[in-house]
Amino acid sequence: MMNAIRRVGSIVALCCLAGLGAAAQAQTVAASWPNKPLRIVVGFPAGSVTDTVARVMAEQLAKSLGQPVVVENKPGANGAIGVGEVARAIPDGYTLLVTNSSSITINPQLYKQITYKASDFAPITMIIEAPFILAVNPEWAKKNAVNNTQDLIRYAQAQPDKLTYGSGGQGNMAHLIFVSLSNRVNIKTTHVPYKSGALAGMAIISGELSAGFDTLSTVPNVQAGKLKALAVTSSKRIAQLPDVPTMAEAGFTNFEVLFWMGLLAPAGTPEPIITKLFEAARLITANPKAEAVLKSNGDPVMLDPKSFASLISKEVPAWGEVIRREGLVLD
Repeated sequence: MMNAIRRVGSIVALCCLAGLGAAAQAQTVAASWPNKPLRIVVGFPAGSVTDTVARVMAEQLAKSLGQPVVVENKPGANGAIGVGEVARAIPDGYTLLVTNSSSITINPQLYKQITYKASDFAPITMIIEAPFILAVNPEWAKKNAVNNTQDLIRYAQAQPDKLTYGSGGQGNMAHLIFVSLSNRVNIKTTHVPYKSGALAGMAIISGELSAGFDTLSTVPNVQAGKLKALAVTSSKRIAQLPDVPTMAEAGFTNFEVLFWMGLLAPAGTPEPIITKLFEAARLITANPKAEAVLKSNGDPVMLDPKSFASLISKEVPAWGEVIRREGLVLD
């Protein structure tokens, strides 16, 4: 019996030493990191909102870490191509991801062929958080007497499938929001997917589409009269468009939808490196020029890694419930 106890004690001691050795090794690796250029993968085209945020972050990390940081655009499948590449990358802190919430919390539950999942990533920090804007083509709105969200619904009820809306692709959050709205009020609408949200927004401006949910990047178009904003999906009105009501004010309760953009690394990236990345990234808010770019696309919210991970873990089942309720599955 005593020999058995000694053996168990020896095993426990060896495991503890192994754990301490791994921790020490991680600290050693982090101490010399980074010693070569880093890359940030973006699953969306150059010029997209995600790309804009990624390039500002790349400049900040290069300045803070003392190494070049290159942005690589790998667009396709609502961001899944670039995101999947990072999920498979070596977790050494040299391959990072800047992406939006739908590619992490929605895509793996919506697309049958996507093999990655949220747990394949180590969250570093949320960068911005923002609502969507329900916008329509102003000439179309004038012609069809659409002055608010209720008018939009009445138009769609009277003319099934005639209301066309766009998004940055099948399964994009802007797509899911419109599907959810359509199902809630029992209207039939026609979705037209584009390669990016920016292209979908331009289609509304040109009159190719009637409506769509867009990001804050479209605020200048609203202010210039190129788009007519009907509502925002935040719980409060936004400072940039103080006269535009919330969805709740427009008569749709429990319709608060926010999206985020964040910085992530492959799961298994040593914690000391994640900490270094977070400390380097959070300094972006001390750069007035960089912060101005972020504020034009949302509210800068530099969540720490644990808080960011907690948020993602809550959003995954929440969006899963929406996907199941709406009966959405894509190939």
